[in-house]
This record gives sequence, C-alpha cells and structure tokens, in this order.
Amino acid sequence: MPPGRLRTQGELWEAAVGESRAPAVEALGGTIERLDYFLSEPDTTNNRMALRSAIVALDLVAARGVVDIRFVTDSNYIVQGMTAWVRAWQARGWRRKGGAVENLDLWQALSECATGRRVAWKWVRGHAGHAKNEYANHLATQAAAEQAASGGLVPSRFAAWLESERAHGRYARYDPDAELR
Repeated sequence: MPPGRLRTQGELWEAAVGESRAPAVEALGGTIERLDYFLSEPDTTNNRMALRSAIVALDLVAARGVVDIRFVTDSNYIVQGMTAWVRAWQARGWRRKGGAVENLDLWQALSECATGRRVAWKWVRGHAGHAKNEYANHLATQAAAEQAASGGLVPSRFAAWLESERAHGRYARYDPDAELR
C-alpha cells in the first residue's frame, strides 16, 4: 500500500472455542491485507471471551486508522448485544429490565470502542462451512489448546490454511476476496 494512504474499511471474522477467541482482520485500502490475532484466558466463559475479543479487535484496527468495520461473528450474543441490547441498557442506566447486566464491564468497554466508528455487526452460523469462520475457529482452537496469544496483529496464515483445505477437497470454488470487492 502506498505511504500515507489510510485504510478506511475493515472486516473482522471471529470464532470461539472454549477459552479462546481468534478473529482474522482484513483491511481495504486499494489492497487487501490479512492479519490475524488470537487470545486465550483460563477460567472464563465463551461470552466473556467474545466480548474481550471484540474489544481487542476494534482497538487493534482503530490503531491502524480503520473506521468502517464489518464485524462478522458466530456469536449471536455479540450481534444482538451491539445492535439491540446495549442501547436499551444505556437508556436504563446500564440495567436490564430484569436487573443487572452480565459482563457489564465488558459491554461498556465494547460500546465505548465502537463509538466513533461505523461498525456493521453480522452473524454467521458457526461450523457451517464458511471458510473465514472456520479459519477463525481453527485459530481459536489452537490458541485454546496452547493457552496462547498473538500479542497483537500478526501476518495471517489464512492463505496457507485455505490451500491446505483445498488439498482436502474443501473450498475449491471459494473466492476469499469476493465479499470485499
């Protein structure tokens, strides 16, 4: 990408396994740059990791100047939360109709991270054969098994993973860039 050219759009794909989250980040700006990150925490829940992962993802892409984001996740908890529940909780002073909001600290942090950005939250069914979601799941599974974290954005291994999958007869006609054009 030429110097001084700002990446203005990004797409985040997220999946979870146990105690780990692993989004893959794609930024547009004339070219497509694929980056990965993953994190894991012991003794947590999928919902907490979904929230932590979304917070970290938005922070990482914001540091790169990305303001238009399509966040794709297999967590309906995140999509429903950010498209419906958060506004209602905020209007009630961060309370649910039935009482306290679970994971309030993380919901507030995610809401703050999304402020000032144009984030489109999109849900996809997990384990349904979507290559990018399956790759994010692959990263999450590996991070959970190793209790590993990437420590920030790292060059993606998506292309190598996709080639390996194609060698096994999967995703032969899949164009990973089609939805980004």
